[in-house]
Amino acid sequence: MSERYDVIVIGGGAAGLSGALTLARARRRVLVLDGGQPRNAPAGGVHNYLGREGTPPGELLRIGREEARGYGAEIVTGEVVRAFRDGDDLRAVLADGTGFAGRRLLVTTGVTDELPDIPGLAEGWGDWVLHCPYCHGWEVRDRPVGIIATSALAAHPALLWTQWTRDLVLFTNGLQVPGVPAAVTIVEGAVAKVEARGVHLQDGGFVPREAIVVQTTLAARAGFLDGLGLPLSTLQMQGLPVATYVAADAMGRTEVPGVWVAGNLADPMGQVIGAAAGGMKAGAALNMDLLPG
Repeated sequence: MSERYDVIVIGGGAAGLSGALTLARARRRVLVLDGGQPRNAPAGGVHNYLGREGTPPGELLRIGREEARGYGAEIVTGEVVRAFRDGDDLRAVLADGTGFAGRRLLVTTGVTDELPDIPGLAEGWGDWVLHCPYCHGWEVRDRPVGIIATSALAAHPALLWTQWTRDLVLFTNGLQVPGVPAAVTIVEGAVAKVEARGVHLQDGGFVPREAIVVQTTLAARAGFLDGLGLPLSTLQMQGLPVATYVAADAMGRTEVPGVWVAGNLADPMGQVIGAAAGGMKAGAALNMDLLPG
C-alpha cells in the first residue's frame, strides 16, 4: 500500500472511466479498479448514446480505457472486497489481498439485475429476455412480445411497450394486475418456464413469443463499502421496492467524507450515457474538492 493516488475509482464502466478521464485530464493521479463484470455485457449494443449508437458494450469500454490511459490514468483488473478509512487515506483491497490508498474514492460499481426465479430467464438475459424498451424496443419492434408480471405494477410496462409492438401479451403469473391497456392480451395463470420460442404455463399451455420482457430488482453492488459505514437507500414505485442505491448530492458526494458515487449505483434507473455524464460531474467535483484551501 505504498502507492497513494488522488482518487481511486472503483468500477470501470461508463461512469468510472468517464470520471477517471475527467480527473486524468485535470492532471490528477487516478487509479481505476475494475472487477471485469459489466452489467450490460450480454447486450449486443449500447443504445441512445449519441455518437456511439449500437456500439458493443465491450468495445465502448475498450475505447474508454484507452482514452483514460492516454492521459495517465492507471487501470487494474480485480474485484474490490473491502474499502475502509485509514487516517487521512481511503483504502481499497482486492480479492487477492492487494491494497491501494487514495485521498478520495469514486465508486461506480453499479447494480445487479435480480431476475425472478423462472427457468430460462437467466439463459436468455440480454438476448431475447429484455427489461428496457429504450434499450431493446427497436430491435423487437412489431414482433410478438410477452411481458411476465412480477408485481401489480406490470400495467405500466405493458402500456409502455405498446409503443414498439401491438402483438403484446401480459402473463399475470398468478398476480392481480389492474389497469392493463385494452390493446394488450392478458394470459392468466402461473408461468412454468420460458424459452426462445415462447412461454410455458404451469397448466400445460404454451404461448409463442419471440421476446420476453421482465422487470428485475436492481441491487446495488456495494457490500465492500460496509467498512465505511455508507448506507444503502431503497427506491420505491407506488410503495413497492424496486432498487437499492447509494444516496448522493447532484455531483455525487455521499454522506461519508471523501466518498463519491456515480452511474447506476447512484441512479439505478439511468442509461449508459447518463452514467457517463454522472461520472464526468463527479470527477469535476472531486477535482475541486482536492484543491488546497
